[in-house]
Amino acid sequence: MEFVQEVGIFLVEAIILVTAIIVVVVAMTAISQRRKGGEDGYIEVRRLNDRYTAFHDAVRSLTEHPETRKHREKMAKKTSKADEKKAKERAREGEGAAPEPRLFVLRFNGDIRASETESLREEISAIAPELGEGDEVLLCLESSGGMVHSYGLAASQLQRIKGTGATLTVAVDKVAASGGYMMACVADKIISAPFAVIGSIGVLAQIPNFHRLLKKNDIDFELLTAGKYKRTLTVLGENTDEDRAKFVEDLEDTYGLFKDFIVLNRPVVDIESVATGETWFGQRALERQLIDELTTSDAYLQSCLAEKDVFEVRYVPKKSWQEKLGMAAEATMERTVMRLWQMGTTRKLH
Repeated sequence: MEFVQEVGIFLVEAIILVTAIIVVVVAMTAISQRRKGGEDGYIEVRRLNDRYTAFHDAVRSLTEHPETRKHREKMAKKTSKADEKKAKERAREGEGAAPEPRLFVLRFNGDIRASETESLREEISAIAPELGEGDEVLLCLESSGGMVHSYGLAASQLQRIKGTGATLTVAVDKVAASGGYMMACVADKIISAPFAVIGSIGVLAQIPNFHRLLKKNDIDFELLTAGKYKRTLTVLGENTDEDRAKFVEDLEDTYGLFKDFIVLNRPVVDIESVATGETWFGQRALERQLIDELTTSDAYLQSCLAEKDVFEVRYVPKKSWQEKLGMAAEATMERTVMRLWQMGTTRKLH
C-alpha cells in the first residue's frame, strides 16, 4: 500500500510539473509571437439588412393574418420573378446590374484616452479601399471627451473617410462633448437624439499641488530642467505666477486650435457663441446648428435598410486569457458598484 501511495504521489507531482512546463512554454510562445508582430485581431462584417429582416419576420409570423401572409408571399414571388427577368435582359444586352448604394456602420465609445481609436483606425483601413461616390459611413458616436491629442487623432481618422468621396454621418444617442464633438464636427451630417448632450467646446486642465504639505513636513523636492518652459506647473514643486501664466497661455492656444478645427469642418456654426464650454441637449444644439437633425441611430439605420445594403464593420482585437480574465473581473466590479449605487440612490426623474 505504501508503494502504491508513493507511486500515486509521484504521478501527481509529475502531472503538476508537466502542466507547469506546458504553461511556461505556451506563455513564451505567445510572447514570442506578439514580439514578431503576429496577427492580433480581425475584422468582423455582418449585413444588417438580413438581421433586421429576420427580426421582422419573427414578429410578423405571429401577428400577421394567414390570408394577408398568403397574398404578400404571392406578390413577393411575382416581384422576384420580374426582377430576375430584368436582370437577365440586362445581361443579354451587356449591361451590368446597377450597384446597390452601401452604408457602412462603425461604432465608437470614447473614454478619456479615446482608447477605441486603434480599432477605428483598423476599421477605416478595411473599408476605405471599397468606399466611393454614393457610399455612406455611419459612425455611432458616444463620448464626453478626453485627451486632446487622442481625440485629435480619432478625428483625423474620420477625415480619411471624407477623402474617399463617401458621405460621413455621425449619430449621437447620448453624448458627444468636447473631444467627442471634435470628432462629430468632421461629418457631412450630424444626427442626435433629442436629449443627447452636445457641445462642451473648450479646454480643461487641473492639477493638484502638494508643495505646502511637503514644506510643512520638511521634505525637499528638486526638479531639474533644461529649457525655460520644459515644465510649468508641477504636482510637487512650488508653482509661480510665471508658471501659471505660461500654462494658461498653452491652454488658450489649444482652445484656439479647437475652435479653428470646428470652423474649418462646420462653418455654419457661430463659433464664438457656442465655444463657451457649455453643453446643450439635442433640441437646443439643433437651434445652434451644432447638429443637423433630431433622430436616433436606430431610426436612421432602419430608414436606410430599404434603399441600401447596410454592413456593420467591427475590429475585434485578440486578447490573452489574462486580459479576458481582467476584463471579466472589471465587468463584475462595475456591475457590483452599479447595483450598490442603484440601491443607495433615491433620485428619480419626474
